Amino acid sequence: MQIWIDGRAALGASRTGKGQWVLRTVTALLNNTPLTILTDGSPVPDLWKSDNASIRSFPGGAGWHLAARSAILKYQPDVTIAPSSFIVPALLPRSIRCIPIIHDLIAFQSDPHEWKAKLIERLTLKKALKKAAHVCTISMSTKKDLLARFPFVDPDRISVIFAGPLDEHPAHSIPDGKTILCPGTLCPRKNQLRLIQAYAGLPDVMRNQYRLLLVGGRGWQDAEIVRLAKETPGVEWRGYVPEEEYRTLLSQCTLLAFPSLYEGFGLPVLDALQRGIPVLTSAGGSLPEVTGGYAVTVEPRSVESIRTGLLQILQDAKLRETLRAAGPGQAQQFSWDRTAEYLLQAL
Repeated sequence: MQIWIDGRAALGASRTGKGQWVLRTVTALLNNTPLTILTDGSPVPDLWKSDNASIRSFPGGAGWHLAARSAILKYQPDVTIAPSSFIVPALLPRSIRCIPIIHDLIAFQSDPHEWKAKLIERLTLKKALKKAAHVCTISMSTKKDLLARFPFVDPDRISVIFAGPLDEHPAHSIPDGKTILCPGTLCPRKNQLRLIQAYAGLPDVMRNQYRLLLVGGRGWQDAEIVRLAKETPGVEWRGYVPEEEYRTLLSQCTLLAFPSLYEGFGLPVLDALQRGIPVLTSAGGSLPEVTGGYAVTVEPRSVESIRTGLLQILQDAKLRETLRAAGPGQAQQFSWDRTAEYLLQAL
């Protein structure tokens, strides 16, 4: 089978969640499956330097999509996988087998989102779904959201293929007793503003012991997050950190705080569970699906709920040990090999 896949999201050093998903899924597929990976000419990750990988590049920018469409029409691969953009799937005729990967329905939420991405997805997703040979989502929650938004899609044409952790077999974390870690691009959806406000409401003795460390690049509508992070004692914003530094911070933190308003999966939560790190996260979306109940869940729009959740974990050593013991077992349900297997089954 000749399989083409858009690999652009994984190129470059500053990968966010979607880029990590593409990087790890393609890597797992290449273990046993020949792929043609579509790029914009940027260097490909070392993980993709495989005899099973064939690279086909087109100039970046708006013209990339038209060039990719023309090549697909010319060479007629058996299937094209679109894991990060719906433009090409929307442009292709129904006679071409294309499978879009739906990570989330963020562009259709009422919460603030990056306007360009929101506009493009709203213009292209419906067309892509109508033309798709099959559809994959990365969580049951996203499948449910997709069917609610686009009820014309046959549920049997949607496969849930999930995601995996950053590392296959990381060491159990050794908490430093002083760090609350919050990873994620600064933006309203990741909810760092309410987290900072909740942290500021902790007792002085607790804030003197624990710092709130934010790691993630700047996103959109983030000026107030940056301002509050700089002005709140005990809060540090480090910006985007390389993968190795992120691993180090994960291995040392006492608690991972991820009270996102909406997620299609929630990779940082899985990374924390795998390492036995107690997790505070949101009660909605895909996050309870990932944690399996082995986390403290909060109402993300309530500063008081987040503050109470922080206190619950930081003050209860027995709870922390229970979560540390249960997390790795829950995380074992997810792996990139399983995602690759489910994706191949969908093809």
